[in-house]
Amino acid sequence: MTETGSFNSASNRHTPLRSLDFNCDLGEGCGTDAAIVPLIRSASIACGAHAGDAATMRETVALCLAHGVAIGAHPSFEDREHFGRREIQVAAAALEVSVRQQIETLAEVCASLGGRLRHIKPHGALYNLAARDRATAEVIARAVHAVDPTLILYGLAGSHSIDAAHDAGLAVAHEVFAERAYDANGRLTPRGTPGAIIEDLEPALAQVRLLLREGVVVARDGTRVPLRADTLCLHGDRADAPAFAQALRAALETEGVRIRAPGET
Repeated sequence: MTETGSFNSASNRHTPLRSLDFNCDLGEGCGTDAAIVPLIRSASIACGAHAGDAATMRETVALCLAHGVAIGAHPSFEDREHFGRREIQVAAAALEVSVRQQIETLAEVCASLGGRLRHIKPHGALYNLAARDRATAEVIARAVHAVDPTLILYGLAGSHSIDAAHDAGLAVAHEVFAERAYDANGRLTPRGTPGAIIEDLEPALAQVRLLLREGVVVARDGTRVPLRADTLCLHGDRADAPAFAQALRAALETEGVRIRAPGET
């Protein structure tokens, strides 16, 4: 979706990234969205299943429109008690209906304020399940396509989410993370595992710089994992998310990266 870096096998060198989206998950009731939105290029907004309600959706969409930030829906398992971070068993047909309805709800809010959805990014446990399970990824891709086949699907770089969306005819954006650790298979280290969350700013910045310059992350076991990066995510529910957003934005600009949403010219 963007001018991603590439690897030249002849010279054994990676071409540094020159363009990248910077996104954040918002509308989750953290109270810091207004400080974050001016620093990012796209936002994934909670649709009520794991967080948010009609008022927060409207408020967050209006904030994004005021700053020219691309708007996406952030559908989840219907599990507000656990913030959508608990994997639950849902029949495929019911999950497809739930995801579609969540997307349609936010799309209606956007339309009422003169905007439109640009992308979809599953949240939490649903995101991680779709990354490793092709059947779940296909359910999500069908739901997105049914709402609007021009929507872009954000998914974990190189995962089933990306492949299923691509096969369904959707545009995709490979997503990487600033403050999450990776395992050697390219998946995110599960929450609850020691070191899964990168708490301090400098290690997060180092991970981002390595992605920009060399197209890899270093997994917990030391493996260098190549990843395509179209969009960089910051979790908006961290207490220090605004400070992280400022530092990440500055790092991208220092590296000479043009910050633009997927599909934006």
